[in-house]
Amino acid sequence: MAQAPQAKQPQIQYDYVDRPEISETFADFVQRIQFDGQTLRIEFCVGRHQETKDGKTTGTRYPTCRLVMTIQCGVDLVNRLQQVVAALTKAGVLKQQPAGTPAI
Repeated sequence: MAQAPQAKQPQIQYDYVDRPEISETFADFVQRIQFDGQTLRIEFCVGRHQETKDGKTTGTRYPTCRLVMTIQCGVDLVNRLQQVVAALTKAGVLKQQPAGTPAI
C-alpha cells in the first residue's frame, strides 16, 4: 500500500527578541559531544591551571555549560559553523588540508 505524500510544513517567520539579561558563558574546551538519535548534547568546559611546588603545571577542567539541542538546531549549527570556517579560511586564519592529511 502506497503512502500519501505528506503536506509540506509551512515556513514560520520568527522575530528575534534580544534578552540582554542573559549572561555569557565562557568555555575553552569541548569536553563531550553526544548524539542519541533525538538530541545533540555538547558539554563545554573551562580549564584552571595551577603550578605545583616542583614547578610543574597541572590543570583541572570544570563544566561551564551543557547545551542540548534538537536535530534541526544541530543541523543549523553545523551549517553556520561551515560559514564561519569558510570566512576564517578566506581570511587566512585557517588553512585547507588536502584530503587524507592527518590533523595535528
